[in-house]
Amino acid sequence: MTDAPASPPDWSGGPQPNALVYVRDKESEGVIRQCLLGLGVTDAVFRSGLVDGAIAEMSSQPALKLLIVDTGPEVDLAAVSKLLSACSPSTGVIVLGQSSDLSLYRHLRDAGVAEYIFKPLVSTLVAKACQRVLTGARGREGPPPGQLVSVMGVRGGAGATTIAVRTAWALSQSPPRPVLMLDGQFRFGDAALQLDAAPNDALSTALQSVERVDDLFLERGVIRVSDHLDLMATLAPLDQPPQFSEDAAITLIERVLRRYRYVVLDVPGMDAALMPRALQIPATIVLVSDGRLASARDVRRWREALGTGGPDRSILHLLNRQGSPGDLPAEDFARACGQAPDIVLPYSRDIAVAGNMGIRARPDCPDLQRGLAPLLERVAGRPAPHDRPLLARLFG
Repeated sequence: MTDAPASPPDWSGGPQPNALVYVRDKESEGVIRQCLLGLGVTDAVFRSGLVDGAIAEMSSQPALKLLIVDTGPEVDLAAVSKLLSACSPSTGVIVLGQSSDLSLYRHLRDAGVAEYIFKPLVSTLVAKACQRVLTGARGREGPPPGQLVSVMGVRGGAGATTIAVRTAWALSQSPPRPVLMLDGQFRFGDAALQLDAAPNDALSTALQSVERVDDLFLERGVIRVSDHLDLMATLAPLDQPPQFSEDAAITLIERVLRRYRYVVLDVPGMDAALMPRALQIPATIVLVSDGRLASARDVRRWREALGTGGPDRSILHLLNRQGSPGDLPAEDFARACGQAPDIVLPYSRDIAVAGNMGIRARPDCPDLQRGLAPLLERVAGRPAPHDRPLLARLFG
């Protein structure tokens, strides 16, 4: 990484730019330039270079708000650390790279990097990261973005769809809030069945032609479940695996988050593993497992892959159907996972019946409501009203 310019122009005596960008490829430069212009930054300075060039320039220049630097094929943690030392503490540093390793992302964030984004760049992620650095907030224009809740079954049959559907239903009820249930299981998804709805082609169309997704498309394409709960679900042919890019999935999620207060995504772990950039989106990620040894192993692997979370991204483990035949004892299961589950739903015939019969047939399931109360409190900031004792509801 010795691609520093021979003699970079000195701007210490003239107007100081808001952003300095070191990048090598024209595609990334185009995405960054467009994002900065969209944020009103017209004085950004672009250099063709990597980390060493940025270190040399920042060592001799005054502080600026935003520095974006490309690391090239491999991320040199020592060089990034040296760069951070050369920068003023008030400079937000965004690092670009080619590795999708989540542990690398965690190391860079812990070191003080404002954001790490790997290529090819997604404009929504770049714009959001730049906006956070430049404004110190999530953005001051328009309503606040919605909250994403990603419910991921670490193994098939863990009951993740029931958890996702009931969470979406509860979030849309008391108080009423606009919620979208997004079924990411395209050939075998059961969210529509549990919500007594018929899948359509809107989701597959949106992922194949994401540029068509606007308010009118969503108004006509979503499936109305109730006054405040919408659904996007498709049922793809068994012999035709759905074809879409990760960029399209990220763009769709970003767009629906601007329309709904909560977006609950039901995604199988196997598919999530193929979309590492989507896991960078701020979200509450709920890992759903049963109590078997294989599930404990996979929970541990996912926790290691996802890291410890952060202010915009939290990871919870929900143990479903605890006490089922074949489950490990609680202490052994926690030891195999590496830590105890955050939320536990006990084995219950009522929960199983509610999951099989769906929302319309069994809208109320006290065992499930009590079990999901901690999750709803984490997501919505307070317990669901129906999970409080009767006397507290009457006199509180």
